[in-house]
Amino acid sequence: MEYRYATFFKLLNAAVDYFLLNILLLTGLLIISPNAMETSLVSNLGFHLLIVNLLWFFASTQSKLYERVLKTEAVPFLKKTIWALVTFSLAPLFLNLVTPNLLISLEFVIPFLLVFSLIILANKILFLSVRKSQRRFWVDYKKIVILGTGESCRELYDHFLDNTNSGYVVQGYFSDKPCADLSTEFKYLGKLEQSVAYAAKNGISEIFSALSSDKKELVKRLMQEADQNLIRFRFVPDLSAFMDKNVMIEYYGALPIISHRREPLQVKVNEIIKKIFDFVFAAFTTVFILSWLVPLIAIAIKIDSRGPVFFRQLRSGKDNKPFFCLKFRSMYVNNDSDSVQASKNDKRITRVGAFLRKSSLDEFPQFINVLLGDMSIVGPRPHMLKHTEDYSNVIEDFMVRQFVNPGITGWAQVNGLRGETKETESMTKRVKADLWYMENWSFLLDIKIVFLTMIQTLKKNENAF
Repeated sequence: MEYRYATFFKLLNAAVDYFLLNILLLTGLLIISPNAMETSLVSNLGFHLLIVNLLWFFASTQSKLYERVLKTEAVPFLKKTIWALVTFSLAPLFLNLVTPNLLISLEFVIPFLLVFSLIILANKILFLSVRKSQRRFWVDYKKIVILGTGESCRELYDHFLDNTNSGYVVQGYFSDKPCADLSTEFKYLGKLEQSVAYAAKNGISEIFSALSSDKKELVKRLMQEADQNLIRFRFVPDLSAFMDKNVMIEYYGALPIISHRREPLQVKVNEIIKKIFDFVFAAFTTVFILSWLVPLIAIAIKIDSRGPVFFRQLRSGKDNKPFFCLKFRSMYVNNDSDSVQASKNDKRITRVGAFLRKSSLDEFPQFINVLLGDMSIVGPRPHMLKHTEDYSNVIEDFMVRQFVNPGITGWAQVNGLRGETKETESMTKRVKADLWYMENWSFLLDIKIVFLTMIQTLKKNENAF
């Protein structure tokens, strides 16, 4: 029954969205062209409808918008909706930039995208409200039990307790003896050997085993008994001996492969989206800002001190490949620039350089690094080669940062982790922030970091010197 409901509501969600999309498009075309039947606009109507529907199909499929519509929690569900809308909105804007005559003018596209986004968001919020109030009618709740008392057992119980949309109701746990550390609401049902008999007698649909490998013979026997009684038997692998965080499981054929961290940018579509964003943002900044900013700052630097306008320094890039990172020169020419970090009241900093560093204007030439493919707009900040060598020997996971392109700004920087790192502890915090960004990347997160960076640039930062 639950499968039929899930399929029905998946198709219903998709049908409503496509209906709204096409009705809005047709209505908009009629508004901007009342005599539409006599215009060339409608002669290409089929083409426009095809392109727009294909773009929404790509966006909704990439965000997995219509998967698990009955079980996905509200916040993740809305995140998937927003991600689909962002992807859908960027595609026609990009197509208009590349081939201006391919689609309808931007004067129509931008209002259309705004109205469509608002309507879809309102539709999803309405669906979530109805789903919450009527959940009992279409979620087929299954009674389950858990074997074991370890950390995996506790986490599994808490997960089902917090995620009622999953459709599972935990009846209790089986173990050789009761565990005082478990919640009193998590009922002790008996010894392990009694679990299958209890399940068969009390209508238990599934048994989740969170037992350690030293009980493999018992687990095999219980699994066979469960099969004989048509009860599904599931395993919860305990990986705490190897890693202390969430893992990602992929299947190569029938072989499960476990990765100890998520890397969203390993997904090709995500990588392409990030590269498009990097190129468009960097190109816009280069044409409309650097084109006039570079001459002005170059004159100021030349008047203030002798030396080149730009400072080129080898830094660690993706896959630990060195590249020349560009900055406006903010120091007098010296022999320590590749080994000694800038510090507060550093005598090497020029008068113009102090202003450039405080305002972060010294970093602007790195948009050229982005266009060259050495950097991204958002990512872990690149370090001097010497610091990479030094810190990689004392900080665990330091080199993991090099799996992605370094960025002009990053999650660590907008959280105040910037400037001089006098202690290993401060660098460790920065590394943890960089790893969090890598494992939780999304296009919206990049937009958020760029926005926060702009705000912080306008504020006084004690670590900027």
